[in-house]
Amino acid sequence: MARVIRACVDVLPVDGASISVMSGPRERETLYASDKIAAQIEDVQFNLGEGPCFEAFSTRRPVLVPDLTQASAEKWPVFATAIATLPIGAIFAFPLQAGAIGIGAIDLYRRRPGWLSGDELAVALEVIDLVTAVLLGLLLGEAGDADGFQGVLSPGREQVHQATGMLIAALTISAEEALARLRGYAFVKGRSLDDVAKDMVSRRLSPLELGK
Repeated sequence: MARVIRACVDVLPVDGASISVMSGPRERETLYASDKIAAQIEDVQFNLGEGPCFEAFSTRRPVLVPDLTQASAEKWPVFATAIATLPIGAIFAFPLQAGAIGIGAIDLYRRRPGWLSGDELAVALEVIDLVTAVLLGLLLGEAGDADGFQGVLSPGREQVHQATGMLIAALTISAEEALARLRGYAFVKGRSLDDVAKDMVSRRLSPLELGK
């Protein structure tokens, strides 16, 4: 899968790519990022719960943003603020789906604004189909066992799930509200969602602090 994504970056006029699996409108795990900027784009979207990746997954349609500075401020204002200092001119997000089943999404970014041509878009869609097939094979255990697949997921994200569960138990709230509270707390404190989750799992932060 990593080789496919790197090849996509090589053949298209983009500077980086990332791929994530998603189980709902607010639940996602990053599987691969081609570079630090792509990883930062993923982290910002995960921390905030908004951005082109989430929209592509929820609408099941590509989200093509040739000029990010203009479009993101209107669609995803908090996301736009968070990535304002990054050298990103355009983002192209595509849903990964098998029939009616949504699996995740892939983000392609370029430093300068600009559209993909018709031919370039066709190549991107072919890559999306290939990535979907590979990813579906992983999820079904055709390319390795479940432990092997879990090994590529970020350990920090596992702690986010643990912290979410602790909030559910302590505050008797839904999973979605628990994750929203974690994100809100991290945003207000100017910290990453992963770091806040680590503090909660290690008992340095009480779930009751987020219930005030």
